[in-house]
Amino acid sequence: MTDVAAAVAERLGGRSVACAESCTAGRVSAAFAAVGGASDWLRGGVVAYQDQVKRQLLGVRASSVFTAEAAIEMARGVASLLGADVAIATTGVLGDQPHDGTPPGTVYIATLVDGSAEVTERHFDGDADEQCAGAVDAALCVLRARLEMTNRQDAARTTKSPSRSSTS
Repeated sequence: MTDVAAAVAERLGGRSVACAESCTAGRVSAAFAAVGGASDWLRGGVVAYQDQVKRQLLGVRASSVFTAEAAIEMARGVASLLGADVAIATTGVLGDQPHDGTPPGTVYIATLVDGSAEVTERHFDGDADEQCAGAVDAALCVLRARLEMTNRQDAARTTKSPSRSSTS
């Protein structure tokens, strides 16, 4: 897990990151904090386990906090709250009972990179602890892949830009 968190750090390219976590309860933030030099790029995290915290602190307006929409709102909210360029948010239902119509083991992972949000839905088996561990690993991998894609797109734009030269 620390290796993937370190890979995320390498791909930030000077950007800062913040975390909004519900079902992962701070474990994504903890993985980032374990990386050397994290104080240079990790703005912080919010563990928003209760609905009221998600709504009041992070500005979640979705009808259910166990949705893709809520995950995106959490990512936007924590980026704004902590002044981060990149954010990751996790919300979902762990354990063996559904909640608000969401099946157990369902996790939504939202990433926000340079103002653009995306969300991924994942499903995990096992008990709540195993599901949580899977969600943390998936969240780190999703953010790493998102940063890799964004960095490739930025590099492609840079190489396709016509060079300008001036002559006197």
